[in-house]
Amino acid sequence: METARDVLVALARRHAFGDVAALASEGPPDVQALCAFGQRVLDLDAEDFGVPEGPGVSRQLLARARASRMPQTPREQPRGALSTLRPAYGLLLEVIRVRWYRREMAALVAAVHIAAEYLPLLAWEPVLGHAGDPALLAASVAGTGSRFGSAQEQGPRHCDHTRPERSAAGRALRVAGEPATGWRAYLDRLHSHTAQALAVCAAECRTPCTVVTRLAPKQRSRLSHRCRLAREFADSALVRLRHAAPVGHGFGVPSPEELLEAWERTRSSLARYGPGLSAPAGSHRSGVDLFPLPGLPELFSEIAAAPITPDTLLDDVAVQVADALTGTRARRP
Repeated sequence: METARDVLVALARRHAFGDVAALASEGPPDVQALCAFGQRVLDLDAEDFGVPEGPGVSRQLLARARASRMPQTPREQPRGALSTLRPAYGLLLEVIRVRWYRREMAALVAAVHIAAEYLPLLAWEPVLGHAGDPALLAASVAGTGSRFGSAQEQGPRHCDHTRPERSAAGRALRVAGEPATGWRAYLDRLHSHTAQALAVCAAECRTPCTVVTRLAPKQRSRLSHRCRLAREFADSALVRLRHAAPVGHGFGVPSPEELLEAWERTRSSLARYGPGLSAPAGSHRSGVDLFPLPGLPELFSEIAAAPITPDTLLDDVAVQVADALTGTRARRP
């Protein structure tokens, strides 16, 4: 590389947005705005997705980020990830891919963990018509014969939810009428528990109530299959890497080889739900599947009952940063 600009362009293409912003602090304002936006997306700082960064960040880029944003008030429009989680899972796949090639294994495992927490909502989306939006949830899971969010803990019709799941489910049915602070607190602390509660309803409940018995048999069977996949993934060797015990004064970070081994064990455990979910031997080495965790997009697609593929939002931001650095006319995806 001959110039400092060449180095910055190379860093941009590696999605090193924070480094580019720091090294080009006196550069074009477009570069700073695009780097701030790209770093926020890479960090999965979803609360602020789509917040205008300044000149250079197009409305198209902001709209794509907003599709994965959780609304910060009960009535905020559009509903983003409460309307559909499919764009968010496409973005998670892209973040996982980028973190892999940057060899940032701790951040990769964190993204996998986030994906595991909300997978039951992705599974329920075809049934609900939304991704577990608390403002709409009661119409599908409450009413006569439902124990969703009930305080009942014992008896012949005992609900299989844990106390945290029961508490979150009850709050989910009320929170749309609360102030914005209560709404945000629910999303931060309880929404993932509601997701797990819905997974239990569909896949594990021993005494089902009208949450699932109101569904047509074929619809219920397919939902149960998708939620079992989500529960199996959440308890898998790959996700358990996130909970590695502390060693000394820090936390263990898996190597790429350890991560791939955990993923192969995960796919073997998932194979009981369908041969298409098992891992072809050595597929990540032979190039059978170019995604670094072969089969993960297919797993998300199976759970969503719809195609889920890696997004290109980070790649498109990287291209625009490089264009701004070189004075090339930016392409606007």
